[in-house]
Amino acid sequence: MTLIQDKEYGGERPLYAIHDTRLERVTIHMGESSIKEGSNIEAEDCRFEGKYVFWEIHDFNIHNCYFDESARSSLWYAYNCRMTQCEVDAPKMFRRMKGIYVEDTNFTNGEEMLWDCDDVTLRNVNIQNCDYLFMHTNNIRIENYRQDGNYSFQYSKNVEIRNAVINSKDAFWEAENVTLVDCEVNGEYLGWYAKNMKLVRCHLTGEQLLCYVDGLTLEDCTFGSDANLMFEYSTVNGNILGDVTSIKNPSSGVLTIEGRVGETIWDENQKLPADAVVRQNSK
Repeated sequence: MTLIQDKEYGGERPLYAIHDTRLERVTIHMGESSIKEGSNIEAEDCRFEGKYVFWEIHDFNIHNCYFDESARSSLWYAYNCRMTQCEVDAPKMFRRMKGIYVEDTNFTNGEEMLWDCDDVTLRNVNIQNCDYLFMHTNNIRIENYRQDGNYSFQYSKNVEIRNAVINSKDAFWEAENVTLVDCEVNGEYLGWYAKNMKLVRCHLTGEQLLCYVDGLTLEDCTFGSDANLMFEYSTVNGNILGDVTSIKNPSSGVLTIEGRVGETIWDENQKLPADAVVRQNSK
């Protein structure tokens, strides 16, 4: 493997089409496509300032590196990427990629990140300012995670998230096969039009949660006092611990509530089969 140490590059395509190369303490200054169309690349203790750094790259590891805000759109159209212990201030990272593993990494500007990707694993990751995160991305596994940004996980499939805090309005719209375990989710209109959504020991806040869901399962979940008008036109089964502010027109299923229900609304707009059962076990 070729070793490049303590070098600085700028301009367009300074390391274009390199293969079997390790970069140590390398700085990529302003420019474009610095490491495009390469393979088997390792980068450690590097700094990236230019745009479009890792495009069309196969099999690469990025460790303890920094991506400046100007290094936007640095990872696109690539395969088998491992990123660990990095600091990323750049937006629009990870597009049309397959095989992404990210651990112990902080993203301060996750706007429009992780679109049209497949096979994504995140562990010990924090993503801030991340509106439109995980759009059309499939086969996602996340553990020990925090995000702050709206419209996340829209149209995604096969998502498993554990031990997370997700602050996101309109999360999981039209998502399929979603499992959340030991998570806190804060935001309005969670999970609308989703299919096969399972929440285990989760706490949720926000208005009009989990409506139009086809195949919703709740296990030992709790809801904040602002969680109102929930489950409209949804098929919902399972149980809720604690009190619930209001439920409106679930279409089917059996839901047991281990607390008080402020209001249950059944009106002429209830969607067929209109045979939902809400059981209340308040003390």
